Amino acid sequence: MNPDEVFKAYDIRGRTDTGDIDSELYYRIGAVLVRTLDTDRFAVGRDCRASSEELALSLSDGLIEAGAQVVDLGEIPTDVLYYYSGAHSMAGAVVTASHNPAEYNGLKICRAGAVPVGEDSGLAEIKESVKDFSAPVSEKEGSVIGFDPLPGYLEHIFGVVEPDSIGPLRVAVDGGNGMAGVVLEQVFDRLAANLTGLYLEPDGTFPNHPADPLQEENLADLIAEIRSGDYDIGVAFDGDADRAFFIDDRGKSVPGSTITSLVARYMLAKTPGASIVHNLITSRSVPEIVTELGGTPIRTRVGHSFIKKVMADTGAVFGGEHSGHYYFADNYRADSGMLAMLVMLSVLTASGQKMSELRSEVERYSASGEINFRVEDQIAAVDRIEKAFPDASIDRLDGLSVDAGDFWFNVRASNTEPLLRLNVEAGDDGEVDSAVSRIRAIIGPES
Repeated sequence: MNPDEVFKAYDIRGRTDTGDIDSELYYRIGAVLVRTLDTDRFAVGRDCRASSEELALSLSDGLIEAGAQVVDLGEIPTDVLYYYSGAHSMAGAVVTASHNPAEYNGLKICRAGAVPVGEDSGLAEIKESVKDFSAPVSEKEGSVIGFDPLPGYLEHIFGVVEPDSIGPLRVAVDGGNGMAGVVLEQVFDRLAANLTGLYLEPDGTFPNHPADPLQEENLADLIAEIRSGDYDIGVAFDGDADRAFFIDDRGKSVPGSTITSLVARYMLAKTPGASIVHNLITSRSVPEIVTELGGTPIRTRVGHSFIKKVMADTGAVFGGEHSGHYYFADNYRADSGMLAMLVMLSVLTASGQKMSELRSEVERYSASGEINFRVEDQIAAVDRIEKAFPDASIDRLDGLSVDAGDFWFNVRASNTEPLLRLNVEAGDDGEVDSAVSRIRAIIGPES
């Protein structure tokens, strides 16, 4: 157990095989949550990893000993927890390591109403209480009941996106053996669209490929399926299904910034003049398009706890991240890969266009995509990069953002892995490649 290593900016994440994540840690977290969040009602869910059931039981044991009434939601996608928390005004936690490999696990926590718990909103306090732990003393007797949240979840998401707005599209979906498979077939049972599923069976060993669609190699099977048939769109989910990634009808990946722009257009047509949140690594085209359509773009840090807070503070109707997280005010401002998929199917149906045509309307720049570097000293590497661009416009909202005129980029340390993440955007592919080569040379040899 190593709280200092596994408590991140907006969740908990670490390895189970090295002992950084273990049952004692989760018992302690459960025991301190009642006091820290000032509530004795908690919903608990988990993903399909081999360690998740035991960790969820330990978390519940701590909650119960502290006098909490626990609702066990079982194996669920993360956005099902957010739905339940919002609909039932109940704090919650889901045991998941999202897109990380099988030997990892983690925990995402929210207050009642799906309000996120991050480093600045309770997570740091939870960490200190776990480190300075004392057994809970409660005059109340805790309890646990099981509950199936999926029927209510389905009614909720189809209250946000009308199933009749989606036509007879051909859709290929790669569940990555993660949690999307728990509900996908039930979703498509209500649609005119036809589902071809790949790896929908939840399996926490992720036998076919890692459940991380942000990495292009993990999309290979889905792309091959789309290119082998007459599909309108492909969708890939990460391990806990709070993120969705899209492939067009030609078998080409669609960047998260493109999806953010398309969904923003959809939301602004429904709510003219609304605010749209985007994180700082989305394409410049996102705020440009929002402004042109009469909306207000709001730039924020990367990470779900930051996006959700900004949405609450500003009344934004939608938020998008380049990494495939999409947040909806009608979904308690929470991210949902399933809702993002339904919105995009509705957008595609209404347009009458192919996805490859639709994307061209909002893609204005060339981008590198996210490039990851393993470096021994991330802070020193970022400092070297900043010094190499003395005449550029610099900001430190999240990592280092550099506007060099002909191109701009952001480099930031991962919150969950020992990586430095680089995103570059410019006018054409040649300028992007040149900028990436220059920054790669500054970073130096990878560790």
